[in-house]
Amino acid sequence: MSTNSTSQTSNNESNINSDFEFLFTRSIEFRQETIYFIIVDRFFDGDPTNNEGPNPKLYDPNKEKWGLYWGGDLQGIIDKLDYLKKMGVTAIWMTPLFEQIEEELFEMAPIHGYWAKDFKRLNPRLVDKNDEISLVKNQQTVFDKLVTAAHNLGIKIILDIVCNHSSPDAGGKKGQLFDDGVLIADFHNDFNDWYHHYGEVEDWDDKWQVENQELGGLADFNENNPDYRKYIKSAIKLWLDRGVDALRIDTIKHMPLWFWQEFYADIKSHKPSVFIFGEWIFSGPYDPPSLEFANKSGMSMLDFGFCVAIRRALGKCEPGGFHIIQELLDQDNVYDTASELVTFVDNHDMPRFQNLNPDPGILRLAINLIMTSRGIPCIYYGSEQYLYNDTDGGEEPYNRPMMEKWDTDTPIYRDIQLLSKVRRINPAVSLGSQWEKYVTEDVYCYVRRYRDYRCFVAINRGNSITIDRVETDLEDGEYICILTKRFFEVKDGALHNLELGVQDMIVINYLGDRVKGKVIVRAQLNGISTNHGEVVVVTGDCPELGNWDISKAYQLEYINSNTWFNEIPFNESAGKVIAYKYAIVYRDEHGNETQIPRRENWVSRQWLLAEEGNVKWQDNWAY
Repeated sequence: MSTNSTSQTSNNESNINSDFEFLFTRSIEFRQETIYFIIVDRFFDGDPTNNEGPNPKLYDPNKEKWGLYWGGDLQGIIDKLDYLKKMGVTAIWMTPLFEQIEEELFEMAPIHGYWAKDFKRLNPRLVDKNDEISLVKNQQTVFDKLVTAAHNLGIKIILDIVCNHSSPDAGGKKGQLFDDGVLIADFHNDFNDWYHHYGEVEDWDDKWQVENQELGGLADFNENNPDYRKYIKSAIKLWLDRGVDALRIDTIKHMPLWFWQEFYADIKSHKPSVFIFGEWIFSGPYDPPSLEFANKSGMSMLDFGFCVAIRRALGKCEPGGFHIIQELLDQDNVYDTASELVTFVDNHDMPRFQNLNPDPGILRLAINLIMTSRGIPCIYYGSEQYLYNDTDGGEEPYNRPMMEKWDTDTPIYRDIQLLSKVRRINPAVSLGSQWEKYVTEDVYCYVRRYRDYRCFVAINRGNSITIDRVETDLEDGEYICILTKRFFEVKDGALHNLELGVQDMIVINYLGDRVKGKVIVRAQLNGISTNHGEVVVVTGDCPELGNWDISKAYQLEYINSNTWFNEIPFNESAGKVIAYKYAIVYRDEHGNETQIPRRENWVSRQWLLAEEGNVKWQDNWAY
């Protein structure tokens, strides 16, 4: 009896320790990814047998009715995985895959995936006709084959989800919601209060209306109902269990912050490695409500502010040019993690970039800008093939054409291929700070910096120009441009007489030494103000952090005026509980500490390090 009891206790402790290891070390670093956003129905028809679906009236084989299904499916994405892999894509974001209503409203079918009928079932139009569409049942579907095939190529899967609403009033039905085939809610017979019934939003500046009233007639979920919250979270967990790596969440501004905090906590507890970002349309550093979400929800966001700046500077060629972009980036300090914002130049809710400026060379510069700037770049499907349609100025649905070409030798395809590799091997581009070195309306030069890694970028949207001197932060020597294969010589840390041709771009890459250790902690500190000469350090009760000796503490890297970051290797302390806190020290040009350090006014933080893996600390300075 005593032996069995001891054995049981030992097993429980082992399970607990295993859970801690999973929670504290299995964090995916998404900042090195290159995302490719696919409207599944418009990408590639890999299985024509599923095209008619449950309601053949919603399928247009001639691809003339833009609001109907055209046949793209998950098999089509599987068929094109090699094309995506070769281009450098490391994560695929697909429009929602949930079962949709089979109704048409105003000549529009739910080809976009945002009129969900059942969050626990696959859209039968996207899988094999013989597939079991229930995620509750354990059967290998085309979706599972896609996840496996993508993972085998090192490509992550991003599921697009919508928690705010279900379906509009189509075919006399509105908001009929199913739980694996069983009807559980109906907007017109809402006995259990699953929906809000306050009509459509009339004042978009009224927060209460935005969060509680309807968007475009879509049945608006009542997040105060615990049964709804249980349902939506349980449904998303089913997808995560099938191998989904990240979530993109639709219409986050239309639900209160407390809901997202609860949702994020539960989803991260279920799968700690998952990366989550949301869509707050036209969010930006000048929009306080979206900033509150970015800094308090736990999630990242699509970077509409950067998108708008790029479209103004390059798409519309507005006066100010690259100054518009730099002014936007100068506001990065209002975000706790600007480097995790998902950047883009167009998407399915706006005209494509070439509807603003059809010049393919300018589109190339815009995409290369997000590939080398801070944030996680996201490419809208077909951009590498210059895919766009000018009908009605490219407004919806004409911003969603069928993918037509698969050329692996276009300039944008080749550039993404090269720059995606740079993002993976050079942490200055994925993790580091961004420093403007030269900016005019037509020319933009900047440096990405992290530890001893560097990446120098120069972009010219205008006529040929020669710049007398541009600082590079590179050591003196000869370098080769990643894109053009031209050689450049750096003298006194600068490029002299730099020649940039029309729509020219150069990228110079310098690699340092990778951080190595049994456990790598990516430590980030926000909410701190430092003066010239001051640096932030991490001190603690372990050798890696100096055993509370400030002079031996681990120094972080300056990212912007609100963010310090660095990777800290742990070897001797791997598998142990450690205590740590942050401090500010002043170091002169010789590295000597000449002032009394400022320590956090806080009890030391504690962390259980696993035996190996990656850890992510995101802390705020405690006054």
